[in-house]
Amino acid sequence: MARRYSDEELVSSYVETRQNDFFEQLYDRYCHKVHRKCLSFTRDQVQAEDLTQDIFLKLVTKLDSFKYQARFSTWLYSITYNYCADQTRVRNRRDEFTVGNDWELIGPVQEENSTEQLEQSAQHLKQAMEMLSREERQLLMMKYQQEVSIKELADQNGLTESAVKMRLKRSRDRLRQFYWQVAAV
Repeated sequence: MARRYSDEELVSSYVETRQNDFFEQLYDRYCHKVHRKCLSFTRDQVQAEDLTQDIFLKLVTKLDSFKYQARFSTWLYSITYNYCADQTRVRNRRDEFTVGNDWELIGPVQEENSTEQLEQSAQHLKQAMEMLSREERQLLMMKYQQEVSIKELADQNGLTESAVKMRLKRSRDRLRQFYWQVAAV
C-alpha cells in the first residue's frame, strides 16, 4: 500500500524533486474542489474547467513560494478565489467595453443577463453584509478581502485559532442566511 503524504509533504517533495507524481497527488486531491469554486463564479462548465486548469498551471509555478504558515488547502483556496474573482472582473470590464464600442462584439443576450445577475448578486451580498454585526463584518473582511491569516486574527483578537475559525464559520453561515433572505425579496 502506498504511503499517504500530507499536503505539505507533497509540496515539499515536489519542490525538492520536481517529480510529477507528487504534484499529481495534489491535483487529484483538490481538482474537484477547485473546479466547484470556479463553477460557483462562472456558472458555466467549460469556463470553470478552463479556470481550473489555469489555476493548476499557476500553482505548479508557485509551489516553491508556499510558506507553510497556513494549511496548503487554505493557500490553494485563496489562490483559487482570487484568480476567479480577477477573471470575473476582467470579463465584466471587457463586456462593458464591447457594449459601448463595437456593435458586432456585443455578446448574446444571455451574457447581458449574467452581468445583470452578477451585479444583482453583488448588491444582495452588500445588503446581507450590512445585516451582520460590525464584528462579524470586520472578521469576514479581514479574512477574505485582506487575507489576514487565522493565526493573525487570533492574535489580534485575543482568541484561539479554533475560536476564530468557529466565528468565521458562524459569520459565513449568517451571511449566507441573510443573502438568501435578501435575494428572495
